[in-house]
Amino acid sequence: MQHDLQLGDPNTHFRRELIRLVIPIALQNLITALVVTADVIMLGFVSQSAMSAVSLAGQVTFILTLFYMGLATGAGILTAQYWGKKYLKTIQRVLSIACMFSMYISIFFFLLSLLFPDMLMRCFTNDETLIQYGSGFLQFISFSYLAMGISQIYFSVIRSMENAKLSAWISSVCLILNIIFNLICVFVLFPDMPEKAIKAVALATVAARFIELGCCVVHSVTRGSIKFRLPLRDGIQRNLLKDFLKYTMPVQGNYIVWGGALAATAAIIGHVSADMVAANSVASVVKNLAIVLCGGIASGGSVLVGKYLGNGETQMAIRAGNKLNIYALVFGILAGVSILILKPLLFEVVNLSSTAYGYLNGMLYICAYYCVAKSINAITFAGIFCAGGDAKFGFWCDTIVMWGIILPLGLLGAFVWHLPPILLFAVISLDEIIKLPVAIIRYRQYKWVNNITRDLTAAR
Repeated sequence: MQHDLQLGDPNTHFRRELIRLVIPIALQNLITALVVTADVIMLGFVSQSAMSAVSLAGQVTFILTLFYMGLATGAGILTAQYWGKKYLKTIQRVLSIACMFSMYISIFFFLLSLLFPDMLMRCFTNDETLIQYGSGFLQFISFSYLAMGISQIYFSVIRSMENAKLSAWISSVCLILNIIFNLICVFVLFPDMPEKAIKAVALATVAARFIELGCCVVHSVTRGSIKFRLPLRDGIQRNLLKDFLKYTMPVQGNYIVWGGALAATAAIIGHVSADMVAANSVASVVKNLAIVLCGGIASGGSVLVGKYLGNGETQMAIRAGNKLNIYALVFGILAGVSILILKPLLFEVVNLSSTAYGYLNGMLYICAYYCVAKSINAITFAGIFCAGGDAKFGFWCDTIVMWGIILPLGLLGAFVWHLPPILLFAVISLDEIIKLPVAIIRYRQYKWVNNITRDLTAAR
C-alpha cells in the first residue's frame, strides 16, 4: 500500500483513514458530552438551582469518568499497537483485563454515591438547596455507574480496531432515548417539582446507560470479533497485565491529577457564589462541545499512530504526528471562533439571573482562547504521546501545572485576594496556556516514538 503523507497532497491514505476514524469518534465524544448537557440544560428550564445542583453533582460522575478514560486509554494503547499486528486473541485478553478493573472502580463509586451523597455534595458547595437537590440526583445516577464502565471500555477497544462507527451508532441511539426520557420527565411529569424532576432525569440517564450496555453485549455475542470474557490465568495474561498496568497507570494518574484539579476548581467556584456556579455550568458545557472535534482527532490520531508504531512504521508515525498538530491548530481556532459566533444564540436559550449572565459573557471570551491551546495539548498529550507509551510526561506536567500553579493561584484568588469572578475564572483557565510550549518541545524530542508490543505468537 502506498503511503503518501506529504502536506500538499489532499488524497493521502492517512487523511482518508483519519477522517474515517475522526468523524465517528467525534460524534461519540459529542454524544457523551450531550448526555451530561441534556441533564443540565433541561433542568435549567425547571430552575437555576436545579441546573447548578446537577452540574455540581456531575463532578462526581466526571471524576469516575476520569478512571474510565484512563483504563480505556490504556486498553486503547495496547489494542492499537496489537491491531497493527492483527493479534485478535491478544486484544481479547486486553479487553478482559480492562473490564475487570473498570468493574471494581464502578462498584466503589456506586456505593459511595448511593450511601454518602450529602458528604460528596458538601465538597463542592455550602448552599443547602444545592446540596439537597444534588444529593437526590447522585443517589439515583449512581446506578448508571454499574453499566457505564463496561460499555466505555468496549467502545475504546473497538475504536482502536478502527471500528468507530459502531460505538457512534449505539451512543446516538441511547442519547436520543435519554433526551426523550428527559423531555417527558421535565415537561410532562414534573414541570413544577424541581426535586422530583432531578431524580427522574437521573433515572432517565440510568435507563439509557443500561440500554447502551445491552447493545454492546448483543454485538459482542452476535457479530463482534472480541467477546466479554473473564480474564485467563497463564503466563501470557500475566505479561499483558504487566504491560497494561505499565502503560495505564501513568495515563490514569494523568487523568486523575488533571481532572481532580478541575473538580477542585469547581469546588472553589461553588464556594464563591451560586451565580458563578450557574454561569460556569453553562460555560463548561459550551467549551466541551466546542472542542469535541479536537478530541475526535486526538483519539483517531492515537489509533493510527499506535498502529504505525506497532507495525514498525516509525517514519509514518512521525509524519502522522506532524499532520495531527497542524489539524489541532486549525480546529482549535475554529472552536474558539464558534463560541464567539454562537454566544448571542446561547443567551437566548439559557435562563439565568442578570448577575450570572454577566459572568457567563466574560467566561465565554476566556473559553475561546482556551480552546486553541486545549486542542493542541489534547492531540499531543492524550493522542500522540499515549500512542507511543509516553504517558508519564503528561502525568508530571499536569501535576506541576495544575497542583503546583493553578490550584494555589485559584485558592489565593478566591479566598485571600478576593478577585472578581471573571478574573478568578481567567486564572484557573491558564493551565492549557502554560502547558502549550512544554507540549511542543516534548513532541520535537520524539521520545514518544516507541513500539511497545510483545511477540505473543501463541496469543494471536
